[in-house]
Amino acid sequence: MPYTTEEGGRLNNFASEPEMYRAEPPNDSDKKGFLVLGVLGAALISGVIAVAVFASSAA
Repeated sequence: MPYTTEEGGRLNNFASEPEMYRAEPPNDSDKKGFLVLGVLGAALISGVIAVAVFASSAA
């Protein structure tokens, strides 16, 4: 671990920094996967809202 010594003999322990990298833009396959997940999420939310509306009007 990297230590530095300050005045008075105190030691400081610094965390190791993670390696930096550039993010790659999504390719066509990733974009298609995001679209599928978005559609499935919208369908799930719509279904939950439909069940809530049906349950509140049935009582």
